[in-house]
Amino acid sequence: MDVVELILTDHRRFEDLFRDLRSADGERHAALAELSALLVAHAEAEELEVYPAIRRSSEVDDDEVDHGAEEHAEGHEALLGLLEAGEPGSASWDEKLEELSGSITHHLDEEERTILNDARHTLTEERRAELGHSAACTRASASLVIPSATRAAARVSSTGLSHAMPCNSA
Repeated sequence: MDVVELILTDHRRFEDLFRDLRSADGERHAALAELSALLVAHAEAEELEVYPAIRRSSEVDDDEVDHGAEEHAEGHEALLGLLEAGEPGSASWDEKLEELSGSITHHLDEEERTILNDARHTLTEERRAELGHSAACTRASASLVIPSATRAAARVSSTGLSHAMPCNSA
């Protein structure tokens, strides 16, 4: 899968999960577990696979790529705040959810307008496919470790990442 499409698919999933987390009718614990796993694995894949390739191959300023990584750290900190905020629906939890949502939404918007637009134009289709596979493999590897931590924090079982692609070790 094209790395830009892979990242955009994750971005849309984040938006869906935030809607689920805001819904009093939804299964908030399961949504939080999935969001936690996906957010950490997505950031790891971008930082280990995508950002270095973009830094080497594109016209995106290194500061923009560094800024993306800084925003990942801010998102992780906001996620930790939500995980520590208590029960879904409490005033504290709702406040921390909006902090996390704001942080992630800001990052998605900036990344889509800068880094991903540039990658779409400067990386060949073949290179985007290679990066997509590498990023998916890194994300899948991260998901093998992350769900047990998010299950404990969210108090639900997690099936891991629904978008992970199988990786062949050749």
